[in-house]
Amino acid sequence: MLPFVKLQGAGNDYIAIDGRNKNYDWNQLSIDMSKPAFGVGSDGIVVVFDSDVADTRMRIYNPDGSEAEISGNGIRLFTKFVVDQGIVSPKDGILKIETGDGVKTVYPSITENKVVSSKVEMGIPNFISSKIPISVPGINDNDKPKFQMEILGHKLDITCLSVGNPHAVCIMDQNVDDFPLVEVGTLVEKHEYFPNRINFEIVNIISRDKIRARIFERGAGETLSSGTGSTASASASRYNGFVDDHVEVVLDGGNLDISWDKNNMAMLEGPSEEVYSGVWPR
Repeated sequence: MLPFVKLQGAGNDYIAIDGRNKNYDWNQLSIDMSKPAFGVGSDGIVVVFDSDVADTRMRIYNPDGSEAEISGNGIRLFTKFVVDQGIVSPKDGILKIETGDGVKTVYPSITENKVVSSKVEMGIPNFISSKIPISVPGINDNDKPKFQMEILGHKLDITCLSVGNPHAVCIMDQNVDDFPLVEVGTLVEKHEYFPNRINFEIVNIISRDKIRARIFERGAGETLSSGTGSTASASASRYNGFVDDHVEVVLDGGNLDISWDKNNMAMLEGPSEEVYSGVWPR
């Protein structure tokens, strides 16, 4: 019997579990619990462990069982779980969380002893090809990670970057709501250019401070939102000169805010909500 809490942020939903002193095959558990008909249904699981370098440690698993380095929405929901459950408490309004992409700083907003939203330091977006990584003929670390792909007859102008995990962003004139994201995203994710597979985002520029994005997550498929996907979409838009230093990202599941400080640190902010709690019987 395994207690869990299901949470969502802008439609991105995760199952949170206290994994301390528990021995499970977390990869398989994520596959089983994430199934919408036969499990709980989610975009993956986030699991709590003790940390020697931070206040707590988060491991995150996709619905296909693969482990992700980081999830922007996942870490915000993880923050709500560990604070609301009394596992850890913020120190001076700050929580340090160990992830597969290093230690992240989170600033939770708390009302009546419950986290209602969080701002996360996502890191400085990395546009160096070998650090993403990508392997595109003719592109090396001194070149901009921009190129064109043709998938199912669609010519895609791609900008790649890492925000702790790899992303390929396509800024397009076509309305993203009319684009066959699932069909194209399935092929982009596993394309030979991307040795670690890749997350794929399509973006419309609305204004200097607002974009519309749809997201195909590596290991999960299309999701209603994604924190790293929103960060990557906004960062690629900024890299290409389309937006300023504060951007609202309009997603199918809600809106997230992305900003950058004077050191180019990307900040992600959005809501966190508990959906329900339960016990996994297996």
